[in-house]
Amino acid sequence: MMKYKCILVDDEPIAIRIVRNYLSNFDEFEIVAECSNAIEAMKVMRTEKVDLLFLDIEMPQLNGIEMLKTLPYIPSVIYTTAHRNYAVEAFEQKALDYLMKPISMERFTSAINRFLDLKSHVQTHVQLRNQWVILKVDKKNVKLQLETIQYVESMSDYIIVHTDESKLVCKDRISHFEEKLPSSDFIRVHRSYIINKLKVSAWYGNTIEIGSIKIPVGRNYKAQVEGFLSK
Repeated sequence: MMKYKCILVDDEPIAIRIVRNYLSNFDEFEIVAECSNAIEAMKVMRTEKVDLLFLDIEMPQLNGIEMLKTLPYIPSVIYTTAHRNYAVEAFEQKALDYLMKPISMERFTSAINRFLDLKSHVQTHVQLRNQWVILKVDKKNVKLQLETIQYVESMSDYIIVHTDESKLVCKDRISHFEEKLPSSDFIRVHRSYIINKLKVSAWYGNTIEIGSIKIPVGRNYKAQVEGFLSK
């Protein structure tokens, strides 16, 4: 199993211990350093590629928010602090979460799940980037990258594959084309439509939006689609 590398940064030993104990419940993580101030953490990050920082804010010499402004790269950050007044600035810096001390296990788990969901989403993009499908278009075989597909529309014995840049028409049944697509990322939402989950911008009632395009959800597909999009 791949382990995500973490650093715990806090000038309070008890706060470090709490985060360490909570984190021990998740096999996906490896603590590479425990630092009592920002300067120590910065030294570690010069030689160690870190995936996730658990970062206090008010610390001697340099606070957590100031520290992030000096880093050569920004990992995911979960702030652990007793101070509410930094929340707006923290989220402006794209903080993953902002945990107020004393931190409960429930709240900590929510932050961890947010991180894992983010990594899963990124990994899905990577996987799709390396996958292709071959379409027969105007007597040519067209190699199409899966991540560029927005949705597929059926028109009798033909399908229209709508991509980020164009649309391709080929003679094929939508049910046959559906079998070529990974079910982790594509789903049939209507007898005439398949959508790419990563391209969905909103959904409500019996409608899915991909950018400005509105796609209907069939009554028989609705329950499955709702569960698929909510994951």
